[in-house]
Amino acid sequence: MNKRIYSVLVENRSGVLSKVAGLFSRRSYNIDSLAVGETDDASVSCMTIVSTGDERTLEQIEKQLNKKLDVIKVKTFEEHQSVSRELMLCKVKYNKNNRRDIMEICEIMKAEIVDMSKHYLMIQICSTPEKTRLLLTMLQSISIVEVARTGTLALLKCAENE
Repeated sequence: MNKRIYSVLVENRSGVLSKVAGLFSRRSYNIDSLAVGETDDASVSCMTIVSTGDERTLEQIEKQLNKKLDVIKVKTFEEHQSVSRELMLCKVKYNKNNRRDIMEICEIMKAEIVDMSKHYLMIQICSTPEKTRLLLTMLQSISIVEVARTGTLALLKCAENE
């Protein structure tokens, strides 16, 4: 299975997300991650879609996206061609025995504690999807209460001759 990132510029109006999600649903294409936000132009949004599949499926996704009326432009690239980031907030239950371990994990992973109460810590990380998954794995032995993650955001790496 291959993974591909689609950076899709779309007209910023209601129903566009539903149409794109419907395209994936009808054809049983998988969406690993989806993030949508306005660009520097308020009338245009950028959808960053990460999908996995065989080469034929990934090519079909690109062709189908290009057929949509609300789609302005589709760029596709592999993970190694991009700079990718994901934001995660993770609430964990802590005690005097594991507090130091949690703080050390955060320091090693370059995550930060952004909220705290008598029994809970909230940790934030903004990093690559791989590091975000790794932090989650490391915290699973502690006591994860709740997790919220954004989808992957990605841009094609800057070329030397630009």
